[in-house]
Amino acid sequence: MPYLIDGHNLIPKVPGLSLETLDDEQQLIQLLQEYCRRQRKQAEVFFDNAPPDGVRARKFGLVVAKFVRQGSTADDAIRSRLVRLGREARNWTVVSSDQAVQASARAARAQTLSSETFARTLLQILEEGGAERGKRTDVSLSEDEVDDWLRLFGDENQGR
Repeated sequence: MPYLIDGHNLIPKVPGLSLETLDDEQQLIQLLQEYCRRQRKQAEVFFDNAPPDGVRARKFGLVVAKFVRQGSTADDAIRSRLVRLGREARNWTVVSSDQAVQASARAARAQTLSSETFARTLLQILEEGGAERGKRTDVSLSEDEVDDWLRLFGDENQGR
């Protein structure tokens, strides 16, 4: 089930992220990219206060970031997206702790998830992946194999 995410509502719920950071949106997008890759899910994340001359939407793998221009809000954009989805909205999960956004999601028959709950799930999935990557598998090479690798990669000190 894909996600519609209220980005600035989620950022303060993720440990290590802050709305005060200049690249807070990019940091969240990177976390969401990895989460979506591991979960094989898609997400659309909405951010308020896009610069007037900036990009309105940008794709980052399975994540589409939508930057809402001043004069509108991410909440409005999420509601509009739910309307455009129509009956398909029931196949989406809206991530926000904003009560009005959750009410709009329920009215469209979409699933809802609080930002706090999603942040915990996000971190759990990312930490599990980090533990997997942290596992070592020691491989021992013979002296001849090491020499072959050094020759292959051109170690200048080889044979001196």
